[in-house]
Amino acid sequence: MARAQDIAYVIKQQIEQFGATVTEVDVGTVVGVGDGIAHIHGLSGVKYNELLEFPHGVIGLALNLEEDSVGSILLGEYAEIKEGDEVKCTGRIVEVPVGEGLIGRVVNPLGQPIDGKGPISYQSTRPIERVAPNVVARMSVDTPVQTGIKAIDSMIPIGRGQRELIIGDRSTGKTAIALDTIINQKSGDLICIYVAIGQKASKVVQTVATLEKYGAMEHTIVVSASAAESAALQYLAPYAGCAFGEEFMAQGRDALVIYDDLSKHAWAYRQISLLLRRPAGREAYPGDIFYLHSRLLERAAKLNDEHGGGSLTALPIIETQANDISAYIPTNVISITDGQIYLETELFNAGIRPAMNVGLSVSRVGGAAQTKAMKKVTGRLRIDLAQYREMSTFAQFGTTDLDRATRLQLERGQRITEILKQPQYVPVPMEKQVMLLYAVTNGYLDDVPVDSVRSVEEAFQRFMETSSPDIGKAIASEKALSDDTEEKLKKAINDFKQTISSEGDTLLLSGEKIT
Repeated sequence: MARAQDIAYVIKQQIEQFGATVTEVDVGTVVGVGDGIAHIHGLSGVKYNELLEFPHGVIGLALNLEEDSVGSILLGEYAEIKEGDEVKCTGRIVEVPVGEGLIGRVVNPLGQPIDGKGPISYQSTRPIERVAPNVVARMSVDTPVQTGIKAIDSMIPIGRGQRELIIGDRSTGKTAIALDTIINQKSGDLICIYVAIGQKASKVVQTVATLEKYGAMEHTIVVSASAAESAALQYLAPYAGCAFGEEFMAQGRDALVIYDDLSKHAWAYRQISLLLRRPAGREAYPGDIFYLHSRLLERAAKLNDEHGGGSLTALPIIETQANDISAYIPTNVISITDGQIYLETELFNAGIRPAMNVGLSVSRVGGAAQTKAMKKVTGRLRIDLAQYREMSTFAQFGTTDLDRATRLQLERGQRITEILKQPQYVPVPMEKQVMLLYAVTNGYLDDVPVDSVRSVEEAFQRFMETSSPDIGKAIASEKALSDDTEEKLKKAINDFKQTISSEGDTLLLSGEKIT
């Protein structure tokens, strides 16, 4: 009787479990772990960039797929992982949450919030690695990214969908240009993503505080992989930032992503590659170091209307050593990007901020990324500056024997250089830049003493705002300098000149001394 009950119980259990799904999981074993790298035996079905599940909730990323083992980088604390632990494939490629919920937040490269403001709401995720849009899906760059920096908007214009490199030694103002560009997008339609790679955590906090102070976090996502984080997270950071931007581009919107900086990104990848025992090449970098950055930067694009018309603009930053732009990583990134803004220590120390070397800086998009108004006033600017640079080399030996035309050219170059100086966190709107550059390139400031140019600039901006605000509004709305507007601008400049009188090297405005 008991035997019959046992048989009945077994049959009942089998009936209850009938139809239960059987899942096949690819399992491997840890054979070695250290320095954030795990070597695993097994996992024959694993895919490149697949997430792996380790004990104690640790997640890994499969990078080396060898014949008898898999090399994985560990994303998180790995102190409790030991030899013999079981590892499972998840079937998922590394991905991050994307969407509006990330705007205004500070996240790590996995899309997890690190700003203490609670969880992030999101509707979808996106893989951090993606094939770049092909040529058929793209269109030419024709819309400007207004940085608010006079020297850049006038001579090295950046377009939506462009990749413009910011390069220079440490402490030359590279991050300052990036932050000014973000701040200038306030009340605009450009979503900004700032990716901090290998920076001190205190500096990232300071950057976020600056963006909050100027109201820029309302349109900005900050991705932080600080120097205290593992090389694995520093390696993933720019790809995560790019994925955030691609989501907005896919919606037909415009996004700007800043990688600060790719030198530290290359160092992190070199560290990972050496620990994974990959063959070392030039300067100990692995053979695919060029592909590391090319597959990232090629994802920046301006899509045509059939694909939504969105854009992703990339501003990578590279730190050079002793102004050596011919080093390995700088030349790699220069060859990938559509131009570079080269900052020099000597110019920075001389008080020229931004410390941009106009001769070595270039935008391969050029005037296509400028408004008609800016293009009209900057053609003369480049010629004047080029002639000034050429003549100033000879003039340093003495100016007594120079003819009048050469002296005028030198003096105008000095005034242009002063006009292009700009303090940090004070972006200038496009229409104000146009009016100011029109005045300096057409010789209206030639009789102003060089040391008073900055004061006159401020007075001129105040005068235009109070006496002729319609001129600025017309330029801002039309994006062009029509003949009618130009005549009004000429009259306004002449009226301004009449309000100031020169007494030696001191200028007076309405009886008040400008210093």
